[in-house]
Amino acid sequence: MASETFNFQVNGKAVTVTSERDRSLLEVLREELKLTGTKYGCGEGACGACTVLIDGAKTLSCSTIVAEADGKSITTIEGLAKGEVLHPVQQAFLECEGFQCGYCTAGMIMGTVALLAKSPNPAGSEIEQAMNGHLCRCCSYPNILRSIRRAIELYAQWKG
Repeated sequence: MASETFNFQVNGKAVTVTSERDRSLLEVLREELKLTGTKYGCGEGACGACTVLIDGAKTLSCSTIVAEADGKSITTIEGLAKGEVLHPVQQAFLECEGFQCGYCTAGMIMGTVALLAKSPNPAGSEIEQAMNGHLCRCCSYPNILRSIRRAIELYAQWKG
């Protein structure tokens, strides 16, 4: 298959990539752009480990082809912190130990960022619905939920 050129923003920087159009965005992020915080989990869009934001929307990068990202803005886990200052969701996951092995953490954080951007003070059912499809093989769900509740508090202070 012939390669094509795609242009998009990644973490605020203009990027041009030459790739086959049906290659997964996850592969391009990890292999071409060396942004390895986004993880390959299931490869089917069922585990959430590969979650990124495209134009602010939660997106599973393993089941998104690079052609779909052309002309759009992508945010990965590497793009959340501002220098040494963590994003409120990252800070909350750190404070509340919302991880064990850490493999799912980037996807969980990105899913939470998308949730809070849409609903800054989500109810429990909203949190459950938004995080449905994010799997943690270590079963750290109590700490993940505690982290999300803390992220709501920190996000309000950060936005306010």
